[in-house]
Amino acid sequence: MSAEPAAAGAAPGPRSRAERTAGSRLLILDAAVACLVEDGFAGASTLAVQARAGVSRGRLLHHFPSRAELLVAAAEHLSTTQLDEVRRRAAALMEDGPTGRERVDRAIDLMWATFQEPPFWAAMELWTAARTDPELRAALRGEERRLRASIAAVADGIWGPEIAGAPAYADLCELLFTSMRGVALVYAFQDRPAATDPHLALWKRLAARLLDLDSQG
Repeated sequence: MSAEPAAAGAAPGPRSRAERTAGSRLLILDAAVACLVEDGFAGASTLAVQARAGVSRGRLLHHFPSRAELLVAAAEHLSTTQLDEVRRRAAALMEDGPTGRERVDRAIDLMWATFQEPPFWAAMELWTAARTDPELRAALRGEERRLRASIAAVADGIWGPEIAGAPAYADLCELLFTSMRGVALVYAFQDRPAATDPHLALWKRLAARLLDLDSQG
C-alpha cells in the first residue's frame, strides 16, 4: 500500500543545511544592498550589515571574509535582480512589436530610466571608493566584466534582432552607455525629473542617424 499524501497545509519540514546557508547568505546580501543604497559606501560597514541582517559576526565572515567581497557580491545581487526586472519591463514595453524609430525611442527611454535606479547608484558608490581601495578595485574588476556581458545580453533583447544586427549597433550601445552614465551623475546633486533631460532627444537623434533610420522612412 502506498503511503498517504501529506495533509494539505501541513507545515514544511525542517530546512536542510544547504537551505539554511543559502538563506543566511541572501539575508546578508539584502542587508548589504540596503546599507549601500541608503547610506552609501561609508555607511555600509560590515558591522552595519551584520546588525541589519541580524546575524552573528561569525556567520557573516563565513560567507564574506572581507568587506570588499561582501559589497561587490551585494552589488552583483542587486544588479542581477534588476536585470530580470528590466527584461520584464522591456517585454511589456515592446509587446506591440514596434519597429524602426519607435522601437529605438522606447529602448532609449527604458535604458535611461535604469540609470536612475538603485543598482546604478550602488555601482557608483563602489567605483568611487575603488579609486583609493586596492582590495575593492581588484574585487570589482571580474564582476564588472561579467555584469557588462549580462547587460549587453539584456540590451540585445530590448532593441530586437533587426536593430541589434545593424553595423553601428555595438558603437551605438557603447556611446549611449557611457554618455548616460556621465549625465546620470548630475542627478546625485540636482533635483529635476530625469525623464525631461534634454539629452534624451539628443540620444534619440544620434541613434536614428547611426542606424540610418531617417533614410528608411
